[in-house]
Amino acid sequence: MSNKILFFLLVGMSQISMGQEHINGKIISNAGDIGDVYVVNTQTEVMVITDQSGSFSIAAKTGDELVFSSIQFKETRIVIKEENFSDLNFSVKLFPVMHQLQEVIIKRYDNINSVSLGIVPGNQKTYTAAERKLHTATALNASANAGTMAGGSVSADPLLNFFSGRTAMLKKEVEVEKKEQFMKLLENMFKLDHFVDRLKIPLEYVKGFEYYAVENDKFTAILNAKNKTTVEFLLAELAEKYKEIIAGENK
Repeated sequence: MSNKILFFLLVGMSQISMGQEHINGKIISNAGDIGDVYVVNTQTEVMVITDQSGSFSIAAKTGDELVFSSIQFKETRIVIKEENFSDLNFSVKLFPVMHQLQEVIIKRYDNINSVSLGIVPGNQKTYTAAERKLHTATALNASANAGTMAGGSVSADPLLNFFSGRTAMLKKEVEVEKKEQFMKLLENMFKLDHFVDRLKIPLEYVKGFEYYAVENDKFTAILNAKNKTTVEFLLAELAEKYKEIIAGENK
């Protein structure tokens, strides 16, 4: 009896190991930089990143689809075959993304810029228009009115802005500006038919869905990383939740 139990345990363990193998491989490309490429198993949603030599190891089984994606390469999909597991030289060739320009005119002015000319201090933080307004409205100037009080004083403008609600308004303006930037990034990454045909969002609700997506902090963090495959996965999840909201409102 114990021998039969041992036999079934060994068979079960063998089946589990066969279904949970790791495939080792390497990406190759003429582009040079083959590190930090995302490798995603679309069946299990397991994701790994290639090392600087382009090598990767990911859990998979025969028939699983692997997606290779990064900013510098075209997205590539392959279906795993049984012989790939025993292939010591298993490799996937990736092709760089080519951006075609109509016309490029380059004039070189080496070492001439606002920093080298002394107009702008080096290592200075840059601000958007909305951030500059907020910084101006909230910055306390310790040297303002220095001659009117012992030891100097601070400018009253930030205090007036605070009590008048202008600071809150400018903070909101900064947030709106960030959301608009995320919206543009999302629209550049996916065309309209992706939302309608792939995600099944009704045409009249697409813009609302985009606003809904960029309100999600987890999504905007991934979107800002510009990894299309990971963004697409999370976008699909948000689409299902958004369609539930639409269905509830239309009842």
